[in-house]
Amino acid sequence: MPSYTIPCIIHGNGGATPMKAADEIKSGLAWWQLSLLGVACTLGTGFFLGSGIGLAIGGASLLAGFLLAGLGTYCMLDGLLRMTAAQPQHGTFRSYVRLAYGEWAGFSSGWLYWGSQVMIMGSQLAALSLFTRFWLPAMPDWVFAIIYAALAIGVILLGAQAFERSEHIFALVKVAAVAMFLLIASAAVIGWLEGGKHAPKLPLTHAVWLPNGLLGAWSSLLYAFYAFGGAEMLGLFVAKLREPEDVRKASHVMLILMTALYVLSLFLALTILPLTALDSAKSPFQTALDGYPLPFVPHIFTAILIIAAFSTLAASFFAVTAILVALAKGLDAPAVFLRQTKGRRQIPYAAVLFTALALLAAVVLALLLPEQLYTYISTAAGLTLLVNWLFILAASGKLLPAAPWSAAKRYAGMLLILTAIVGAAVHPLSRTGFAIALLFICGIALITWLRHRPKRQK
Repeated sequence: MPSYTIPCIIHGNGGATPMKAADEIKSGLAWWQLSLLGVACTLGTGFFLGSGIGLAIGGASLLAGFLLAGLGTYCMLDGLLRMTAAQPQHGTFRSYVRLAYGEWAGFSSGWLYWGSQVMIMGSQLAALSLFTRFWLPAMPDWVFAIIYAALAIGVILLGAQAFERSEHIFALVKVAAVAMFLLIASAAVIGWLEGGKHAPKLPLTHAVWLPNGLLGAWSSLLYAFYAFGGAEMLGLFVAKLREPEDVRKASHVMLILMTALYVLSLFLALTILPLTALDSAKSPFQTALDGYPLPFVPHIFTAILIIAAFSTLAASFFAVTAILVALAKGLDAPAVFLRQTKGRRQIPYAAVLFTALALLAAVVLALLLPEQLYTYISTAAGLTLLVNWLFILAASGKLLPAAPWSAAKRYAGMLLILTAIVGAAVHPLSRTGFAIALLFICGIALITWLRHRPKRQK
């Protein structure tokens, strides 16, 4: 089975330059740098804004949801990174799915991942519009969506080198946003910061933890998982690691750091702000800070959120462009996506144009559904991404040596992911996104069946 490569999303030599073989790459990342890179790919509006949806559905039980989602993400990453170490396949995880189950699986998983990343871009555009509305409340969302989509396309046209130098800085900015909130919220809880609309109160009551009962807690688990979306990209950068055996340490540190930040920051947000004061269409961190006499902090925090969301948007744009090229190389997409511009940058202009059209569709949705867009697309993106994680876990079970502990982690991860997927169907707020994801997955399944049916009949 040949190895199909994709362009390196962040550390490559251009938007369409394939990643080199492992023995050709001069590895230079320390394990902590890989952890930071994982944070850059993961920490974004799925947490800063998506957590607001999770809190509206499940209340403070979302904190327990983050612990379960962190465990599920660990199980997925464990399988992916062990496959990467045992049999390097430079590209997306679809290479392993293809090795494990054949061409149909590689085709469907690749296009499902492409679709999930496109929906994530749509959610980022919606989030960016919501954040920017803090300064320009009268401006329609679709105007902001056009502006940020154009900027993201501009980043792609500059090439990967212009983006790679900024990614670690973006990661630090995102962590700085959470750290700044932790400091301010801690000061408010201790009593050093006064003037808030609500007196700090520990969120320990039943009404705060289970406002919609156990079904609400179940449905909110999806949004805890969505905050970890992007962790699977860690497998793309293993070849850059200075000491390959440190990859598991890097992933463990990343997950522990992010889970701790998620749980602690939301716990403090619910301590200084009642659950009933939260707005699912607004970041809970912005809402919590609005009640204190901090004239400049809300503006600084909003700017940081915009930077974080835009960096995730740009990274997703790189990802979907890379995936299209990978699919074309594997004969699972039209060969036109392999066409590149001449010169040093070698931009895959056909893949970029196709992705830009997908962004245009997101802008149209922003015009038609200005309020509900983020909830719908975030739910659908999270569900589609989790289906891809199931592919990863299933492939690891077939490609890796059988071992009881590995099997236990694999089945635990699959159970947690399936629990989150099914839970999205039982709450009205997430049900529309569930339907969108189901239609998309069924569409990919139908195309896969039609495309590969003649091969099975021969």
